[in-house]
Amino acid sequence: MGRRTVWWRAGTAVGAVLCVTTAQPGPAVAADGPAPYSYAEDARAVEGAPSSTGAVRLAAGRTYRSSIGPGGKLYYRLDLGAATNAYISATAVPEEGSAVGSADGVRVSVQDADAHRCSYKTARFGPTRSAHPVTAWASREVGTDEYMCQGAGVYYVVVERVGSAVGAGSGTSAGSASGSATGSETGSSSGSASGSVTGSPSEGASEEWGLELGFVSEPAVTKGGSTSAPQSWNSASPDAVSGDPEPRRGGSGFAAASPVAQGVWQDEVGIRSGETLFYKVPVGWGQQLQATAELGSTTEGDGYIGNAFVMSLYNPVRGLVDDRTANYGGDQRSVSLDPLPPVVYENRFSPDDEVGGMRFAGWYYLALHLGTSVADRFGDEPVGLTLRVRLEGEAGAGPGYLGDSEPRGVFEVTEGDREAAENGITGDTLEGGSRDGGDGGGPGDSDEGKGSGNSLASGDRRLAMTVVAAGGLGAGSLLVLGLLAWTLVARRRASAAIESERLKGMGAAARGRHGASRG
Repeated sequence: MGRRTVWWRAGTAVGAVLCVTTAQPGPAVAADGPAPYSYAEDARAVEGAPSSTGAVRLAAGRTYRSSIGPGGKLYYRLDLGAATNAYISATAVPEEGSAVGSADGVRVSVQDADAHRCSYKTARFGPTRSAHPVTAWASREVGTDEYMCQGAGVYYVVVERVGSAVGAGSGTSAGSASGSATGSETGSSSGSASGSVTGSPSEGASEEWGLELGFVSEPAVTKGGSTSAPQSWNSASPDAVSGDPEPRRGGSGFAAASPVAQGVWQDEVGIRSGETLFYKVPVGWGQQLQATAELGSTTEGDGYIGNAFVMSLYNPVRGLVDDRTANYGGDQRSVSLDPLPPVVYENRFSPDDEVGGMRFAGWYYLALHLGTSVADRFGDEPVGLTLRVRLEGEAGAGPGYLGDSEPRGVFEVTEGDREAAENGITGDTLEGGSRDGGDGGGPGDSDEGKGSGNSLASGDRRLAMTVVAAGGLGAGSLLVLGLLAWTLVARRRASAAIESERLKGMGAAARGRHGASRG
């Protein structure tokens, strides 16, 4: 029965693909350009309000989809308790091919009912001057301020477009009415190490950008722990992981990020000019992450492009931790993250953004972007891409949370997550709701769909598009290819389900095939 079910589903899928091919004669949509940004499948569409009055409420554990126009300033409402930390991320998504300046970007802040800023950060497109997803984050953290943003009640998320078109190119921001505000101006996911950005007005500033908003809550912890960041840790740059690479295609958004474990991973397609590929790594409490990305050489074109490639690291709440850029002149180039501390709760007390960002266990995201200017010098063909990931140390216990996060389990790493990273099958992420199947929503959100937390759907769509792209083949060849492809997907899912059940019965963790710690 299982085999018949698999083949029946495969036949149905192939039939749907054939219908699409028949409806669109000639060359169908092929993978000849950057894939559009993949929003979370269960992201709820909301409209930001131009005033705090009428702002729609965001529920913890949820992902939302919105948009923002030139010079826009939008409000969203939060109802927060007195004992939980709240983290908000805003990913700005310009249309492919949009012209943007290095100073253009998005700022997100959390404010209380009296317009006091709890925190704010700004993400800009930076020196690549290439349109791609950039993410800023802000928070309301309990205990960080004696007077402001500590009580239960109404708070507001304020998302703003910044840059040359709105006179914000200097990267400065006025403080709140009460004085200084917690926050910073970051270079963005394509910014330089110094975060310094300049730029002239851009045509892309007149276009509307998509927005993906995430809201994660973190419970309080048991009292008595340290309130200062660790003073020392191994800050030496480890040797990059060596060995033969395994194929792993990058995803096109946080929700579709491809999971990877310790090892050497190579994108079988490569990265195209203007494309951003997303990977994610499960990092446990006490573990130290190191990553290196390598661009391959090309025999096409010539010249030299500064700040052509950027690798950005985001933590489990999509907060920017670090980003590094590399130039490109047709020869192979590599870029590595700065040495980062092991993941511990107390890192949040550090004034250093890179240290402070390593405050949670969970999925850490690597976003790799190749600037649009590369095509001008070296053509539109993909450039080879290799990712080397190392995890140092054994994973330990967490800080002793007094409740559940929303989404539940977002600040932990399970055996299932590690196995998913080894095999390329996704684990739970922000958009996926809780690990135990709950929807993670709050009151008033019963109409929202439950997310699967699984990027297999995204992989299946990519596979289907590949089959559709073969529209020039005969119907018989297409049928065979499609049947084989969908059967492979079905068998992979069945294998993953069996493996998941097997893992539940395992009492002790084993070391992964790439040497990743399983403590």
